[in-house]
Amino acid sequence: MNDMTKAIFTGDRCLSCTSCMASCPVMAAIKDYRGPKLVAPAHGRLHFSQADIETTLEFCSNCKTCDRACPSGVAVSTLNMLQRAEYYKTHKHTRAEEMLAHNERMANLIRKIPFGATFANIGVNIGKTLNVFDKLGIAGERNMPTYAATPFKNLFRRIKQSTSGKKIVLFTGCYINDNEPQVGEAFVKVMNANGYEVLIDENFNCCGSPLVSMGFLDEARAHAGNNVARILDWKKKNIPVVTPCTSCSLMLKAEYHELFGEDVMYEAAQNVYDAFEFLELLQERGEFNDNLKPLNQKFLYHVPCHLKSQAIGLPAVNILEEISGVKVQTADADCCGIAGNYGFRKDKYEISMKIGKKLFERVKQKDFDKVISDCGTCRIQIHHGTDIKPCHPIEILAEAY
Repeated sequence: MNDMTKAIFTGDRCLSCTSCMASCPVMAAIKDYRGPKLVAPAHGRLHFSQADIETTLEFCSNCKTCDRACPSGVAVSTLNMLQRAEYYKTHKHTRAEEMLAHNERMANLIRKIPFGATFANIGVNIGKTLNVFDKLGIAGERNMPTYAATPFKNLFRRIKQSTSGKKIVLFTGCYINDNEPQVGEAFVKVMNANGYEVLIDENFNCCGSPLVSMGFLDEARAHAGNNVARILDWKKKNIPVVTPCTSCSLMLKAEYHELFGEDVMYEAAQNVYDAFEFLELLQERGEFNDNLKPLNQKFLYHVPCHLKSQAIGLPAVNILEEISGVKVQTADADCCGIAGNYGFRKDKYEISMKIGKKLFERVKQKDFDKVISDCGTCRIQIHHGTDIKPCHPIEILAEAY
């Protein structure tokens, strides 16, 4: 890989064709946004040689729809994030941005207090009632994700696994570790059923996706350096790193190199897999355990934007349809609108809900047994917009073993 694969150099390929603008969900939801073509490639061509900032940059959600629409391979959304980081070199972050970008830090602080998760959840509910979050700049309409009583990494120590010559390292991501540990438990069950022993690397950081989208690029770079070093250490041992979170997998596999352009980041990416991508590889090699009990259920699958951007198809659909009686239909409703921490911001809440309207309407048809999606914040958005609580597809597969 060479420096020309860095996002900053891809802006020169822009043909000004407006494909990114035609596909942008934010532009469809709010007229104030001038669009990804102007915000990213136009400034990217200058290689940030000027101090000007496109004022509507704040509207970009980093959903990456523009990247997928571009016929010339311009890393439009990543150029936007680089511009956002430039902006915050001379502008102060708000308290809401500080909080929403540092979910890992907040969780670690809470876990140091006895019964910290319980008290934090009570405090969040009180704060919502008193409109505290609204005053901080966080959307008061939303329920903040509750902290699990025990984080997954602690639960993991209690899971009994058989020793195996086949091993993988689980990159949990923040949301699975702190909010939905049952997804991590389901992942371990699935991998054990396929003959793999699951390991945890306590030295991994948050992948950095929330930091990048809020303009904390230097912190994200530090996280990338640590995580890449850890991934390469596992690669030397021929042990792949697998994650059930599509935002984490995209960050580790592609965004590090796009943002920072170091060859070691590309090398590390070759040892990272999304959970169902890895299971599909096992299937292709004839190693997938298809001894699955029938479920006779119909699932509506919302495909996360950050999965689409990995260009690996729909491996979860392929694998789940191995289960007798299972039918999976994709929602085909585009972006859910939340885009990680974007939809939690008070000033972006209405935009996120407008973007998600098509998906909400599809879910409310209720012609299925369950809604599934690989992305934690997509699941939050679907639940918020419909009162129907989705689950991760790995939980369905675990149920069938």
